[in-house]
Amino acid sequence: MKVALQQFLKQGYGNIVNIASLAGLKASPSNISYSASKFAVVGMTKSAAMEYATKNIRVNAVCPGYTESALLDQLLNAKPEMDAVLKSVIPMKRYGKTSEIAEAVVWLASDSTKFITGQTITLDGGTSL
Repeated sequence: MKVALQQFLKQGYGNIVNIASLAGLKASPSNISYSASKFAVVGMTKSAAMEYATKNIRVNAVCPGYTESALLDQLLNAKPEMDAVLKSVIPMKRYGKTSEIAEAVVWLASDSTKFITGQTITLDGGTSL
């Protein structure tokens, strides 16, 4: 963000989309370091959005839940029983796809969201409900 903001200030506009996590919005037991880092991304997003809003720079974040990824694969390979456990807390009963997260990022980065700043978009299949 630091380098991007320097460039955006020079050019007079910009748009940042940070990647946080559902763990940055709600407590996550046995995962303190990860949660702390993701809460920091959310806080940084909101603070920067306030600070740069008058400079025509928008800052938002996406907060994915459990998503098909190498990290999830690693967990499920180590503990196959976790598949059923994790899906049991997701109302949609499936993991997110990276393409679904990417679509949200592209949307936030587009001109269709010119009046959105400081927001976190949660993509978690309803887990946070």
